Amino acid sequence: MTDTPDFTIKTLGKCSIPNPMADSYGEYVSFVADDERTLYDTALRDVTARDCGLEALPSMEVAGPRELIYFDPAKTRAGVVACGGLCPGINNVVRGITLCLYHQYGVRKIYGFQYGYEGFIPKYKHDTIALTPDYVDSIHEKGGSVLASSRGEQSPEEIVDCLDRMDINMLFTIGGDGTMRGALAIAEEVAKREMNIAVVGIPKTIDNDISFTDTSFGFQTAYSVAIDSIRSAHVEAKGAPNGVGLVKLMGRHSGFIACFATMAQPDVNFVIIPETPFELDGPGGFYEALRKRLERRGHAVVVVAEGAGQDLFRSTGQTLVNRKTDASGNVKLKDIGTFLRDGIGDWFKEHDIDVNVKYIDPSYLIRSVPANPIDSVFCGQLARNSVHAAMTGRTELLIGNWKREFVHVPIHTAISKRKKVDPHHGLWRSVLETTGQPPLVNK
Repeated sequence: MTDTPDFTIKTLGKCSIPNPMADSYGEYVSFVADDERTLYDTALRDVTARDCGLEALPSMEVAGPRELIYFDPAKTRAGVVACGGLCPGINNVVRGITLCLYHQYGVRKIYGFQYGYEGFIPKYKHDTIALTPDYVDSIHEKGGSVLASSRGEQSPEEIVDCLDRMDINMLFTIGGDGTMRGALAIAEEVAKREMNIAVVGIPKTIDNDISFTDTSFGFQTAYSVAIDSIRSAHVEAKGAPNGVGLVKLMGRHSGFIACFATMAQPDVNFVIIPETPFELDGPGGFYEALRKRLERRGHAVVVVAEGAGQDLFRSTGQTLVNRKTDASGNVKLKDIGTFLRDGIGDWFKEHDIDVNVKYIDPSYLIRSVPANPIDSVFCGQLARNSVHAAMTGRTELLIGNWKREFVHVPIHTAISKRKKVDPHHGLWRSVLETTGQPPLVNK
């Protein structure tokens, strides 16, 4: 039976205030009707499988400005926070939110909370930043985040206490899965206290693993920058006899960066991601496939996602169960990159074959760069749509991009499952066609 996600959007109350954008843009403003929706299923087979009428098909609320809004701009105070790891485009989103609130709606009190959710907690003593058009004027030209960031859970009760003290009406949370779980906890605490505070998320994750959105900001830039490392690995591999260029890219649970970077820079011969099992030894394993490649062509380029092959560490007693977690509760991964680097060297040495392995880990180089033009445009669209949603009193949602349409996705739905590369879908087939690699398993 086909699953039916819950796309119901919560609101704080009835909208009755005319949107000031009507005065600014006149006949050129294009408001979105509240009943405007886009279908969740786009493939005919999926629509047919539901075996129901058109009105019963699951659909998502289209994002954008409404003719009537909930909050009075003159009395509105907004907060912006970014959590988790750095990512290209954070500053673009902060700038986009600030400028839309200020210029389109006339909101003058906009606060940036520093170092993630720590910024709300008194004991950390982090100052807030007054976000103004002058302050955000050129921040999009820089990498990193003007708000800085941090990982780890903080008390939603204390966060809401802070919002209450500062009379903040809307909170914009920029981050990935963990950030959105925190945002949902904040929204639930707000609802428990019967307060009128809108909580709206903007999906940020280099891994592109948030569900019900085609992409998250920073992803396009990430794989665009990653191709430089692949290019270097290819040059190094061809520069030595039996040269192997090994590149480790981000991707804890989802191998999207590895896949897209490979297709963008098609010098890669093997891609290893968390979603596809692989074996090292045996006639169908990775080492033997690599040997055949070197025998045939004299060099090879290998791309591995950081979360791949974690089961290989069980032989050393380092299982997922007994490993430590980071501040966000994520299991600390073992380094598959250095593991493969050393493993390749040892295996070929045992077989009396000389091999030259060059290992590249560009992780922090990718995280810290400014957004590229495509991501920059995308960040601005996400930012403005998040403001439009908050001004209408919509809450507990994030702004998604679904089949080229910006939509509202309930946070609880977005975090209900993690988006991963489907090994039986066209993306992985395209990767295999690009690399020509075998399955890397013994049958």
